Amino acid sequence: MRLNRAESKAANKRALIEAAREVVGREGSKAKLEDIAELAGLTTGAVYSLFGGKNDLMVALVDDYTGPLDLRSIGAAEPGIPLEEVVAEVARRFLRMSADPRAAGGLLFETRVLDLVLNDPDLRGRLNASIRSTEVDLAALFTGREHDGAAVTGEQALRLARALKALLSGLGQGVVLGAHEADEEFFVETAQALITPKVLGPA
Repeated sequence: MRLNRAESKAANKRALIEAAREVVGREGSKAKLEDIAELAGLTTGAVYSLFGGKNDLMVALVDDYTGPLDLRSIGAAEPGIPLEEVVAEVARRFLRMSADPRAAGGLLFETRVLDLVLNDPDLRGRLNASIRSTEVDLAALFTGREHDGAAVTGEQALRLARALKALLSGLGQGVVLGAHEADEEFFVETAQALITPKVLGPA
């Protein structure tokens, strides 16, 4: 079956992202656009046409990879569920992601991407924007939840999201590297311990 223009464009974007993942996973900052395009069976011109350039492809690559923690079903949870329970569920999901056998490959890939980002100030700035966007998405899960008899404000939710993301990333790396066991109770209790006035800030 022949693809229409929109389907062909989407398929080519996917092919380039998958090829970039493989090449960047091997080469880090030394990844060449030509190698990525060749692996995808496309030309470098296709990269510029579909993404605008290598930097935009790298942003798309990282955006595509950093979404294994599906927050949609948590967000669809009943509004009445308190903040502590939502934080606990995020911690459980992050632990499951970290304990996945494929997580080691993911950590290696992240290291290669970090190498890429540190050698490109423009890309670093754009990826920082992507990270902030992820934090905003996480904060949206917390905003309006009840805690201590009051609804969590957007600013409080964002402060908590930043702290929680940093905490779980560090704990998750420890699980991937085998530095400590995948202890669900510890993940949950440590995550919930961040729900304090000092972390949340003023209402």
